[in-house]
Formats: sequence, C-alpha cells, structure tokens
Amino acid sequence: MENIKSLKIQYLEHLEIEKNRSPKTLENYGRYLDRFLGFAKPADAGDITEDSIRQYRLYLNRFKDGHGAPLKKITQNYHIIALRNFLKYLAKRGVRSVPAEKVELGKQEDREVVFLEANELGRLMKAAEGESGLDALRDKAIISTLFCTGMRVSELCSLDREKVDVGGGEISIRGKGSKIRLVFLSDQTKKDLSEYLKKRADADEAMFIRIPRGKNALAKTADLRLTPRSIQRIIKKYAIKAGIVGKNVSPHSLRHSYATDLLRNGADIRSVQALLGHSSVTTTQIYTHVTDKQLKEVHQRFHNKK
Repeated sequence: MENIKSLKIQYLEHLEIEKNRSPKTLENYGRYLDRFLGFAKPADAGDITEDSIRQYRLYLNRFKDGHGAPLKKITQNYHIIALRNFLKYLAKRGVRSVPAEKVELGKQEDREVVFLEANELGRLMKAAEGESGLDALRDKAIISTLFCTGMRVSELCSLDREKVDVGGGEISIRGKGSKIRLVFLSDQTKKDLSEYLKKRADADEAMFIRIPRGKNALAKTADLRLTPRSIQRIIKKYAIKAGIVGKNVSPHSLRHSYATDLLRNGADIRSVQALLGHSSVTTTQIYTHVTDKQLKEVHQRFHNKK
C-alpha cells in the first residue's frame, strides 16, 4: 500500500492536471491536508478512521492562533472539504479508507455581507476625483470597474489591457475553476477606463499597474501589475477619504454592493449568480438581506388586508 504522503502528492497533481485547479487552490489544499496528516499521523490511507477525523475536528474547533483567536467555522469547513475531497479521490482510485460521505460539514455562521448604500458609493466614486495624476485616474477606474462588474479582486488584478474591449463594453473573465464569464461596462466605467489608459505611457500588459517613478521609470525592468493587497489599500484609502465609517470597506464590499444593487432593482437571483460567477445559487443566497426586505414589504402590503 502506498504511503499517505505519496497519495497526497498524487491527489494534488490530479487537481492540477485533471481538474485544472489554480495554483492558489493547490497551495490551500496542500496546507489543509498537511495539517490533518500532521495531527492524525496516518502511515497509509487505512490508518485514517472516523475517530481520528472526529478528534481532528475537535482540534480545529479548539485551535487558537498566535493572537489567541479561534479558527472561523468557514475556515474549519475548508479544512474538512479538502479532507473529504481527498477521501473521494482515494475511493475513486480503489484505495480503502473512510468513505467521504461519512464526513459531514459543520454548520457555519452566516457570512457577513458588507455593502455600500447609494450615497456611500457616490462619495467613494468622487473621493479620487479631487486628486490629479495618473494614480487618481487609475484609482477611479479601479473603483468604477469593481462596482460596475462585480469582479473578484484577483480577477481585476489578472486583467490585461489587450483583453479588455473598452469600446464594446464587455470583458471576458476567467474566474474560479477557470470558468469563463462575461461582465459588462457602464458608460461611466468605459469613460473612466479610457481616461486612465490614454495617460498610460508604459508598455506593461497589465490593465492596473503601479505607477512608475523616477529616472528611466518606464523601462521594463519589473512586473508593474498591482496585487490584491495593493488594491485593498487603495479602496481603504478612498473609503477613509469619503468618510465611510463603521464599515470595513474592501474590494469585496464593491462586489457585494454590485449584487445588492442588481437585486434591489429587480434582477432575479439566477441571473445574479451567473454575473457573479458563482457555481451554486446557494452561494448567491448570502444576499438575502435584500430579498428578505422585499418579502417583508410584500407581506406588509398584501397580508391580512380587509
């Protein structure tokens, strides 16, 4: 029987080749499985038992990081999902171990959905207008594009100039699981992107870049593409400038705001699912703060009227 570490490596290779999973997914799954293997210490797949999995779940639930904070329920579930999928792979290979269906996910707390109201969005959009230079044009285009398309920050970072049809108002995005979806640009976002691109004097292929500084700044010496962390800092900067307090505003807040805006204006949840690139409508249902309010209004208008 093959040892468990060899099977883990083969499983990650299977995810990479057959399932075409992203490097980030491979990294996360590898880390989650290593945590289980380090805890349970099975020599082979037959050493994995229902009791060792139960003990592992207790360990995850009681785990504290360096600051004394516990693992969120959703993070615990990510660990269990990785383990369960590994067990499914073993079964497919004919390797005997615990059946994956015996491993259930724990009930997790509802995800917090931070979104901006219309007046807050307006202030955020205007916050970059008071500044001059390519930085301000770029930042305004970033904010506008995030809200207009509902892109994930990783998707925004990976955009290349040549693949964005600003005039046509459409962008083809490769999202999670390498799934392709189409997103659409408003007239304002097309204007913001065009003004930003006209001022670009570099040859970098990325849509959103660090602005080169100093002598020979435009020389192609390094990748100028912005990282998700850089964009998070940009959004935070303008949220503070716009006076938006009491909310942890991030690029994902603009994705939430995009979905909320669609639903408030009458879009059906299946369409919103497609526009967000969710593989399951269950994920899209985190936006029930919108639909619940609409249902309450329906109840008040039509129930028990005499």
